[in-house]
Amino acid sequence: MPKLIRITTVPLSLKLLLRGQMKFMRSAGWEVVMVSSEGKEWEQVQKQEGCNVEVIPFTRQVTPLQDLRCLWELYKLFKRERPDIVHSHTPKAGLLAMVAGFLAKVPIRIHTLAGLPFQVLTGNRRKIMIWMEKITFRFATEVWANAASLKDQIVLDGLVPGEKVRVIGHGSSNGVDLEVFDRYNLKENNLVAATMRIVPGENEFVILAVGRLVKDKGIEDLVEAFLVSKIVNKSKLVLLGSFEQDLNPLSRQTINRINDHPRIVHLEWTDHVACYMAIADILIHPSHREGFPNVLLEAGAICCPIICSDIPGNLEVVTHKKTGLVYPVRNVQALKEAMEFAYVKRLEMLAFAENLNREVTEKYDRKLFQQQLLQEYYRLWDKEINRNV
Repeated sequence: MPKLIRITTVPLSLKLLLRGQMKFMRSAGWEVVMVSSEGKEWEQVQKQEGCNVEVIPFTRQVTPLQDLRCLWELYKLFKRERPDIVHSHTPKAGLLAMVAGFLAKVPIRIHTLAGLPFQVLTGNRRKIMIWMEKITFRFATEVWANAASLKDQIVLDGLVPGEKVRVIGHGSSNGVDLEVFDRYNLKENNLVAATMRIVPGENEFVILAVGRLVKDKGIEDLVEAFLVSKIVNKSKLVLLGSFEQDLNPLSRQTINRINDHPRIVHLEWTDHVACYMAIADILIHPSHREGFPNVLLEAGAICCPIICSDIPGNLEVVTHKKTGLVYPVRNVQALKEAMEFAYVKRLEMLAFAENLNREVTEKYDRKLFQQQLLQEYYRLWDKEINRNV
């Protein structure tokens, strides 16, 4: 039985981004160990995946002494477990797992790249992040970019040789669960609860944004565009996600607007995202950088109309005026105009959403993606066996 170790910096990534992958691999006959830092999500993750757990005290910041400790803990874990494959996600887990895997002589070391944080940094912080990415790629046997545009970018930037990089299927890190993001499968009590939290007025246009409330997700652009739009008094802006002021903080002005404006609703993260997408008239994804945006796949699956920025990851999912509206990233005026267009041209927006729904259903079914992932694991495992014969 081949052994696989999956590693993320925080267990929330296992719960949300990789949901069902470990369970699928276990059902296919693989022994799977999940590794991440401590977190409240562990109990639910272990229950849903049914795999063994190892806790390594990762941090998301640069903490040299703690990082060295984690490197040593990973090395000991790999020597003890002797996995065939180590597969990491997220920057810190990727850096430490790839180095520790190399030192422990793990034969197959995969890192999935879901974005490039250094793109929105400057100065020494940018240099450090680029250096970290280069080390991660250097010690990985393969790098799996979750978007073709991301693969092209890291090869063009000289961060990794092209022959070392792959994209699984059509992209993404886990596809989309077409059963969960199906408006006809939603439970009525969950829809009622979501509606009560938003409290939309009669004929009020509901605008939804889903994700971390940080600067590089374009939240400041969105709030500003909404407040100066012609539809502000006919709409409600719903921000579903948590503030992360320690990593990529929003301005105090933006936070005050979110907290104080009567037509902006901030909701902490919930497992019932599909219900909010079903209620919303439109989803806006104004991100400044992205690998492959899961939220757009989810909105596509549930047939919620989309406005998004024109960054490469978004453009792999949405085509302007075919499957959604696309505007120039960071352009508040253009975002404002797109929101006003969506308000007036609702039937056109629904037609775009239906077009995207067909594409998502055909290309990004989670069951298909997980089967493709398993085939890639077997490809590498068989190659390693043949190499040692």
